[in-house]
Amino acid sequence: MKFFVDTADVDAIRDLNDLGMVDGVTTNPSLILKSGRDIIEVTREICGIVEGPVSAEVVALEADAMIAEGRKLAEIAPNITVKLPLTWDGLKACKVLSGEGKMVNVTLCFSANQALLAAKAGATFISPFIGRLDDIALDGCELIADIRTIYDNYGFETQILAASIRSVNHVLDVARIGADVMTAPPEVIRKLASHPLTDAGLAQFMKDWEKTGQKIL
Repeated sequence: MKFFVDTADVDAIRDLNDLGMVDGVTTNPSLILKSGRDIIEVTREICGIVEGPVSAEVVALEADAMIAEGRKLAEIAPNITVKLPLTWDGLKACKVLSGEGKMVNVTLCFSANQALLAAKAGATFISPFIGRLDDIALDGCELIADIRTIYDNYGFETQILAASIRSVNHVLDVARIGADVMTAPPEVIRKLASHPLTDAGLAQFMKDWEKTGQKIL
């Protein structure tokens, strides 16, 4: 499973990328706002750090304007993925932009039927939001499983990009199901390395090592 980091914080991206933990980046208007930077400027910088796909989201609501914005964003760098909302106009824009050879990430997916439409429109990635479904007492991971089954049934090449990841358990669940990609905030990716038994074991090793009176260097 590929790891995308869901942020526009270039320092966090660079830190994780240096560890080989970043296969791509997803951004959205909310993350751009949080960064406090110009969308073109910060997206170009991110594309220079990461070799994999970098999602940049359009803000238009009508298909023709989405297409124009998507073409503009795609000029930033070769690894730009144009991010479009899963609306009828978004699907129209997806069909055009993917037909031009651009990577497209269709976002704000909350049903398997929506994911089926995105695949038929040529989406490179589909982004089901599992955390937001959990928020309204639905099972977000069940949606990932349904999409996996449908895509496998018919040989769709659209990659399932599990989004709205809130916890390390979400990461484990979507990996078990077979999501192609997951995108998560930097802090969630870092927490994957944490376990209380690791901490306890290390503390014991250090205590015993101190008793030996030895040094390695």
